[in-house]
Amino acid sequence: MTDLNQTAFQKYTDRAVEKIEIDTLVVGAGQAGVAMSEHLSKLGVSHLVLERNRIAEAWRTGRWDSLVANGPAWHDRFPGLEFDGLDPDAFAPKERVADYFEAYAKKFNAPIRTGVEVKKVERNAGRPGFTIETSEGVIEANQVVVATGPFQRPVIPPIAPEDEQLTQIHSAQYRNPQQLPEGAVLVVGAGSSGVQIADELQRAGKQVYLSVGAHDRPPRAYRNRDFCWWLGVLGEWDAEGVQPGKEHVTIAVSGARGGHTVDFRRLAHQGMTLVGLTKAFNDGVVSFESNLADNLARGDENYLALLDAADAYIACNGLDLPEEPEARTVLPDPECVTNPILELDLAEAGVTSIVWATGYSVDYSWLKVDAFNANGKPQHQRGVSTEPGVYFVGLPWLSRRGSAFIWGVWHDAKHIADHIVKQRTYLAYRDASQRQAEADLKQMPDGAQPDSHIQKASLMGVR
Repeated sequence: MTDLNQTAFQKYTDRAVEKIEIDTLVVGAGQAGVAMSEHLSKLGVSHLVLERNRIAEAWRTGRWDSLVANGPAWHDRFPGLEFDGLDPDAFAPKERVADYFEAYAKKFNAPIRTGVEVKKVERNAGRPGFTIETSEGVIEANQVVVATGPFQRPVIPPIAPEDEQLTQIHSAQYRNPQQLPEGAVLVVGAGSSGVQIADELQRAGKQVYLSVGAHDRPPRAYRNRDFCWWLGVLGEWDAEGVQPGKEHVTIAVSGARGGHTVDFRRLAHQGMTLVGLTKAFNDGVVSFESNLADNLARGDENYLALLDAADAYIACNGLDLPEEPEARTVLPDPECVTNPILELDLAEAGVTSIVWATGYSVDYSWLKVDAFNANGKPQHQRGVSTEPGVYFVGLPWLSRRGSAFIWGVWHDAKHIADHIVKQRTYLAYRDASQRQAEADLKQMPDGAQPDSHIQKASLMGVR
């Protein structure tokens, strides 16, 4: 930790409330904030990371008990540290992931202060930088990096029924099957969270209705390689923009129970009831769109397209990887697909709870800067905001498809740290008159007062 980092960190450790100055403030100490701190430290940028909870808190308390990482340990990590004692092909449990980020931060003595909430960030008027109000005092910073991630505010859609007889929770509040009352469960949303929760509930003996919308469905592994490997060698992680019409398409993939390919038909043959996109609730009856078969078919297309691309890559490069023809086996459509349920009386079906696996929204109400479009979304280029001095890291598609993964966050943070250093170089520039004025100041006897024009010239620029 640099001396400047240590000074700022010590002030907060001592819970001082006076105003402090720092070059860069990082808001959030999840995977994005830890990565950002590493790169800033390597580049010698004085900074402080503030986290209102604990390091990587979302991995500990914002996930269900049995959650594991969706990518294998060799892939879902930072370059500078492996998961200690974990098989590289295993999927790290959520507590191990949180512990990993804590260990990584300690590895380079990251200047992180936990238990401090950032309440407001405003640009200074007539002078460089920002004033930041926190629960522990005021900070002045030249740059602010927003590393709060995309999973800030759980979203339950407005169609949710107002029914006191139903237990309704978001996937962020779900922990385990014992948390829910006796009876059947409707799980709304079939991305990674929804399908894993639905599978766990069914294995616990509950009757489960799973509402399936548009989704991508990659194989967990194919021909002895995890799908993370395939997306890497095929260049898919580096795709720089989401395909039109795919903005809200979720990915159905799971690392649970050692990792397996999500197969909705298999889940149905095992007793789960699949339904289409949830449309509305009316007097205890839920209605669904008639798009279940179409959604499954598009998921199949995505799945088979990756198998085709993998086979072509193997043939082109002469790789010796075992064939896997059974991966193309498609189970027959179950009854719930050939004769889809379009309406369900919740009481008659014995449904007593609903789990909303319907995603999250962001909350930037504390960030009082001109960095957002009309829809409240950050405006940026690879994390560099349209508001000079403000940066975003940890958002999906920040620079590429891989930005949502742990390793992708690390590389995005490196780009932002490099940009901060480049801007510091520009702002530190002094023209000939300024350089001469500063030289004159250094030559003056101790205690002498410089002429006002010399003093003004020497102080131009940023701190």
